[in-house]
Amino acid sequence: MTYDSNAPENYEFRYSITSNISYMYQVYCSYIMVYKNADGRKDFMNPELLQSSLTTLVRKHYPPVAGWFEYTNDEIEVVFRNDKFNNPPFETQTLDMDYDTIMERVQASDEELFVPKYPSPLIDADSPVNPMFLVKATYLESNDAVVLGVSYHHSLMDGSAFWLFIYNWANLCNRMSTESDIASAENHVPCPPSFGLPSISHLHDPEAKFEHTEYTLVDAADCIRAFKPSVDTIKENILHISVDEQHKVRDMAKKYGVSFTAMLCAIFWREMSRIRLEARPSSASTTSLFTCAVNPRAQLALSSFLCASPVVNLAASKTIGEIAEMDLEDMAHLVSHTITKGTAPYVCSSMDFLVAQRKIEIEDEKLGRKGKKIMLAYVCPGSAKCTVSSSRNFPIYQTDFGFGSPEYVRPPYLPYDGCLRIWPTPGSRGTGLNNKEAPLEVYLSQPDYIDLSRSPLLRAYVKK
Repeated sequence: MTYDSNAPENYEFRYSITSNISYMYQVYCSYIMVYKNADGRKDFMNPELLQSSLTTLVRKHYPPVAGWFEYTNDEIEVVFRNDKFNNPPFETQTLDMDYDTIMERVQASDEELFVPKYPSPLIDADSPVNPMFLVKATYLESNDAVVLGVSYHHSLMDGSAFWLFIYNWANLCNRMSTESDIASAENHVPCPPSFGLPSISHLHDPEAKFEHTEYTLVDAADCIRAFKPSVDTIKENILHISVDEQHKVRDMAKKYGVSFTAMLCAIFWREMSRIRLEARPSSASTTSLFTCAVNPRAQLALSSFLCASPVVNLAASKTIGEIAEMDLEDMAHLVSHTITKGTAPYVCSSMDFLVAQRKIEIEDEKLGRKGKKIMLAYVCPGSAKCTVSSSRNFPIYQTDFGFGSPEYVRPPYLPYDGCLRIWPTPGSRGTGLNNKEAPLEVYLSQPDYIDLSRSPLLRAYVKK
């Protein structure tokens, strides 16, 4: 659906998130963005301008972000009105810290200092009106930099939609600060969004049968929506993949007939399994779960500007012993098959599976039965995982509010075994939404007994 700004006053819009996968993502996601005041501007990242442009953005272009979740008759809907707004909380603070200290705290992912506090993300009949998006702007007494901590509810939008939202906000703020015709500036964003997943039932293939390993059925009492901390001590490594190293990966990908992402995932999944096995030989029979977050908008012929959360986490599993013995070509083909199986009929079947299971869960609850509930497989507690998401093509470093691009953008530290995020670097900033070739970073969380330098392939990515 698209928002009609000319709708009658007091008009209410709503759309379901329980007819698709969105309701499974009941978590807040947070990022920390550092903007350096290299020119010493006194009005640098003016808080009034940031807040007014954000308010304009959500009221004129993203009204669901100023809406709320409503749980009625066992359905969860996004609701928004053109006369009532759940405005994104916007807070500021000023710290007496120098730039280097701030950068150290950001790189260490000090969310308590920089990220706005948010309520429980879980949605039920007793849930309060949760904010969809929150901002915390940190200013320095020295005026050397501004840090934006931002959080969004994942059931409203995924990473792709979120970074387009930030890109639109930055663009609107820039225009409002530089153009004389404010009314004209307010009415334009470069990536006009639509909302709510349209029906994809026409893509259903009744002849096709799929095994949806991206989900797991568990006892209702054990169902959770977010990760549980690992029993092992988890450390985070920030790996650096230079342009030259990327070319080597691309050469391997071309040789084996797979994508760059599939090849990179294959390298990490196999090498981490080998190191794990070397450190703990008893883990040979342990199942390792690989999942990769895949954006299905293209497969479903949906707009790339759709503000929703349709990501499917495609999965495969092998024992650690089996993975350790696989050559890279076989590993690359296994990962490639996993990532590319998300065709339109598959995604349609996946969402049908969710809807059917939810009906069973609701019936069990009404009848007081101790049934099963569905969980995302990568969230289930497990002994070994490789959970991949890639943000390398998002316009993260194109978010210029009129004061220059961010100096550094930090994804959150996730203290969960096998979380692997492929991330762009400042050099990736291209024209418009397009990134250019630049080094990549990989944020990898794994048990502290896994020494990545033991792998000849991963050793090249470890920062000296």
